[in-house]
Amino acid sequence: MESEGGRWSRASWAKRIGWIFGGLVALFLVIQLVPYGRDHTNPPVTRSPKFVGAQTEQIFNDSCGDCHSNLTKWPWYSNVAPVSWLVQSDVDEGRSIMNFSEWDKPQPAIDELVEQINEGSMPPSKYTRIHSGTKLSDSEKQTLINGLIATYRANPPGGIKGG
Repeated sequence: MESEGGRWSRASWAKRIGWIFGGLVALFLVIQLVPYGRDHTNPPVTRSPKFVGAQTEQIFNDSCGDCHSNLTKWPWYSNVAPVSWLVQSDVDEGRSIMNFSEWDKPQPAIDELVEQINEGSMPPSKYTRIHSGTKLSDSEKQTLINGLIATYRANPPGGIKGG
């Protein structure tokens, strides 16, 4: 199978690449059988906050709601492994930290939310890169922060985590 000088022939390389490609396709098909990441049931909403300001609610729903509520919109690619695993993991983590659909349960202190929004770590860049219109401008950040502070005052959650 070797050609002059100990090199692989073109036909040999093509055959190897074909086997590698076939193996990758087979692996892709097999990982579709892993059930994690495709059970897209949204738990029931037990209590939602009464947002102070329609603009605050709109910004939250557009940029935060998919991961921080039980009203997640599941895009088509959230059904295809391994992306489905990443999406499910992000939603599970987001809901466990803060969930605006379970306002009757303890939520993070408002200063933690303000810090995350001001730092630009929320919404995360991996989310804003693939969801157009979710990256917050400075004025949207300030509107969201002011609205969340007012919402926490007017309609506090069912406790503060760690507090």
